[in-house]
Amino acid sequence: MSALLSPKDSSGSREVGWQEKREAAVRRKPSVMLGKVLYLDKLTVSFDGFKALNELTLHVDPGELLCIIGPNGAGKTTMMDVVTGKTRADEGAAWFGNEIDLLALTEPEIVQAGIGRKFQKPTVFEFLSVFENLELALADNKSLWHTLVARLSGPQLGRIEEVLEIIGLVNERSMTAGALAHGQKQWLEIGMLLMQEADLLLVDEPVAGMTPQETERTGELLLSLAGRHSVVVVEHDMDFVRSIAGRVTVLHEGRVIAEGDMDKVQNNSQVVEVYLGE
Repeated sequence: MSALLSPKDSSGSREVGWQEKREAAVRRKPSVMLGKVLYLDKLTVSFDGFKALNELTLHVDPGELLCIIGPNGAGKTTMMDVVTGKTRADEGAAWFGNEIDLLALTEPEIVQAGIGRKFQKPTVFEFLSVFENLELALADNKSLWHTLVARLSGPQLGRIEEVLEIIGLVNERSMTAGALAHGQKQWLEIGMLLMQEADLLLVDEPVAGMTPQETERTGELLLSLAGRHSVVVVEHDMDFVRSIAGRVTVLHEGRVIAEGDMDKVQNNSQVVEVYLGE
């Protein structure tokens, strides 16, 4: 892991910088009463007798950046699959806000409800430009041909420009997505979720394979989104998690075994035994 993100920096300035970014994200958080809480209650998912989720209960507040960690097979991916409708739960409940029952919706309906997911491997359209990828994500008519020939309105153009600024790809707007660096592709995919007006972003291992500079920029991007969006980050890089997380949830064998700030989690004997001590 890059020294850029290490909390052990001798001057302490790096950690102070990350703390200021985390505090700024918290100040932007809307009231729980005004936003949509993601609430999972006793979710259970079994595959051939193996419980991938075992009465999993957790929540994500409006505007919160929550990091979820845990060993392989802990249920992290299955949890995101249930929230996005890819996998059906055997038991339990999943609510987004007071009225949206996620278990009753299809995958497209969940996207329309305001939940977006970024997979570990970027899923951008590599033969299209950065601008066209964002345009396609914006379009009401998802036909590729319709998107490429339709005339954008002023507000739509403005939104694309805004997202290009947020993800740091203004100068790459005309490049084909396939020519972008790995980190830039990740940022573009996050931008596509922003174009869809997602309230909740599920981000899977965002810094895997990134350079130290890309990793730092990704942390800054995610923190800039927190407060305006709810963000759930699943990640194995503990230095990165420490840099961005206010609250960390640890999964093991399909359920929560610890929760709190990074210091509390790292000092939990069960977490050390099943995960951090590996």
